[in-house]
Amino acid sequence: MENKRIMVIGSPGAGKSTFCYKLKEITGLPLYHLDMIYHKADKTTVSKQEFDRALDNILAENQWIIDGNYQRTIEKRLRLCDTVFLLDYPLELCLSSIESRVGKKRSDMPWVETEFDEEFRQSVVDFPKSQLPSIYNMLEKVKDKKVVIFKSRKQADDYLQEMKKMGK
Repeated sequence: MENKRIMVIGSPGAGKSTFCYKLKEITGLPLYHLDMIYHKADKTTVSKQEFDRALDNILAENQWIIDGNYQRTIEKRLRLCDTVFLLDYPLELCLSSIESRVGKKRSDMPWVETEFDEEFRQSVVDFPKSQLPSIYNMLEKVKDKKVVIFKSRKQADDYLQEMKKMGK
């Protein structure tokens, strides 16, 4: 298996976690959700130092899939990964996906979201302008990594189906 250290990034609501579950099923690699590291069940968060310590422990492993943006740590993860998947989907799709998961238990989040709060909504709306350009900028500088950018869920699903056929 060639991909041993994989990071999956993209807008909230793009379906990173769902993509990661399918990728884990195909590859057998351990999966880590950054939201589960950062957020506590009581809706508080860990300190920056605690988060970084937990992330560094994961990055020290030989194999992983890491799900999540956490822009501050993208460059660190980029240095150590061999493959990056960017889910660059339309804003409307991301917003409707988040709305549809409100009230549902998820294994990538330590609590059930009871509302789509306005601050989070605004961060998703701002994502294409506030974070995506710097993500593309970082990815353009990466020459020794496999970078795969999906513009639709169908592209991502087709890619995963192909991986499954190839036995990866």
